[in-house]
Amino acid sequence: MMKYCFFVFLFIALSCTNRKNESNKNQKVIVIQPLGSFKTEQAKKVFEEIKAINPKVVLRSNISFPENSYYKPRNRYRADSIIKSLKDNIGKDSVIVGLSNSDISTTKNGIKDWGVMGLGYRPGKACVVSDFRLFVKNKNKQFYKLVLHELGHTAGLPHCAIKTCLMRDAEGGNPLDEEKDFCNDCKSFLKSKGWQLI
Repeated sequence: MMKYCFFVFLFIALSCTNRKNESNKNQKVIVIQPLGSFKTEQAKKVFEEIKAINPKVVLRSNISFPENSYYKPRNRYRADSIIKSLKDNIGKDSVIVGLSNSDISTTKNGIKDWGVMGLGYRPGKACVVSDFRLFVKNKNKQFYKLVLHELGHTAGLPHCAIKTCLMRDAEGGNPLDEEKDFCNDCKSFLKSKGWQLI
């Protein structure tokens, strides 16, 4: 009987190890890239928070915004130009997130220069987020949720209809305080991509 219990225990242990290794294989390296004069302390905070869900994370030193990304008429940066430039600066098993304190925009719904909080390829290798449109009161918490939202897009997630899910569409507003976590479906999808979510 003791021998039988040992083999059952061994089988369970090996199964868990294999699942963990499989999950780690799917995991991409997340590269955190501060842009312009993005604050170092804020970048370090994002780094530590991301490390909790993916130990494969790298924090780079600040770089300038891509030259062609500045949109002078509105004194902001084109998010689409930023992610196009960032995606060429990482390896094939990585995803990069640009961090900005400056306002960013893209073309949306026929509007040439639509201000956004973030933009990411879905699926893809690059995204960018900005704290410019976030509420001062909960800025750090909102910013982390925004980073997770855009990284969710790079993993392949679309916007979610559940209002408390981090993948909710902002629809031109800022619902980040209403968002609590990824919903069960979004969480399951991200776990299949190697995210270590509880």
